[in-house]
Amino acid sequence: MTAVQTRRAIVDPRPASGEQFVLHRGAARAVIGQVAAVLREFSVDGVHYTETWPDGQTPPMGCGIVLMPWPNRVAGARWTHDGRAQHLDVTEPANGNAIHGLLRNAVYQRVPGGDEASRADTVTLAASIYPQHGWPFTLDTAVTYALTDEGLRVTHSVANVGGEPAPFGCGAHPYLRIGGVPTEDLTLTIRARQRIVTDDRMIPTGTKPLDGPLATLPTGVRVGDLDVDTGLADLEQVGERYEHVLTGPQGRGVTLWAEAAFAWAQLYTPHDFPAPEGARQAVAIEPMTCPADALNSGEGLIVLQPGQTWSASWGISPA
Repeated sequence: MTAVQTRRAIVDPRPASGEQFVLHRGAARAVIGQVAAVLREFSVDGVHYTETWPDGQTPPMGCGIVLMPWPNRVAGARWTHDGRAQHLDVTEPANGNAIHGLLRNAVYQRVPGGDEASRADTVTLAASIYPQHGWPFTLDTAVTYALTDEGLRVTHSVANVGGEPAPFGCGAHPYLRIGGVPTEDLTLTIRARQRIVTDDRMIPTGTKPLDGPLATLPTGVRVGDLDVDTGLADLEQVGERYEHVLTGPQGRGVTLWAEAAFAWAQLYTPHDFPAPEGARQAVAIEPMTCPADALNSGEGLIVLQPGQTWSASWGISPA
C-alpha cells in the first residue's frame, strides 16, 4: 500500500520557468528563467523594455524563449537529411508543423566556474540536444546573458559534439516595450527590403517587397497600424550589425540590435497578448539566423562539422 505523507504548505511555489537568475548592473536589471533560458525581464531605472508575466505562468506566446536548433516552423514537421526522411514531433497542431526548435521546454543548467560565478551582471545557461524524433544530431548549446554599459547582450553558442555534420538555425523571441507607453503608440523602424510570403500554414512560398502597412517600416510605422506575423528578409545593416528600433511619443526608445549572423527577423504584433493587466497589443521582434522552414529549403542554415563551434550575439539597448 502506498503511503501519502502530508507536507507543509508551499509558501512560495516554484516559478513555472524554473530557477530565476537575477542580474544587476547599476540601474539595469535582468531576470532569466531556467526553462528555455527565457528572458523574463530587462529594465533600467524601473522602466521595462521587455514584456513580463506572473511567476506561475509559462511564457505567453513564446515570450522571451530561445529558439534552437531552428527558429520558426518546419513544414509538416518533416524534412530530409542525406536522403533520409526525418519526422519531428508536431508542436504546432493547428498547422501540423514543428515550431521553434527542441528546447522551449528544456531545463537549462547554469554553467559554473570562471569569473562569471562571482559577477552579478552575467549568467550562462547550457542545454544539450540529443538525437530524437526527426533530429539525428548531438549539439551542446549555451546562452550568456550579460548586462553591459549598452544594455543587455545575449550570446548564443553551439558545439557539434556528435559524429556527423549538423545543420541548425538559431533565434530568440523577445517582446519589446517602453515602460507603460501603450504599445500601439510606439513607432517601429526595421530596415528590411523584403517580406516573406507564406501559405495558409505559415510556410514560406517566396518573398516580395514590403507593401501595405509594412511599406513604411524602413522609415517608421505606428505599431497600432500593424496586425502581422511575418518574416522579414534582405535587412540593411547599420555598420556591422542590424538595428530594429522602437520609439515612444516622448522620444524614449529601445533598439534590438543583432550581429550579421541574424540576417532574418520575424515581426509579430498580436492584439491579444495576455499581459498581467489584461489582453492588449504587443510587439515581438525575433532575430533569426535563417527563415522559417530552413531545414527544408536550406536557406541560412549553419552546418557545423564534428568538433566545430559557433557563436553570435544580439542585444537590447535603451535610448
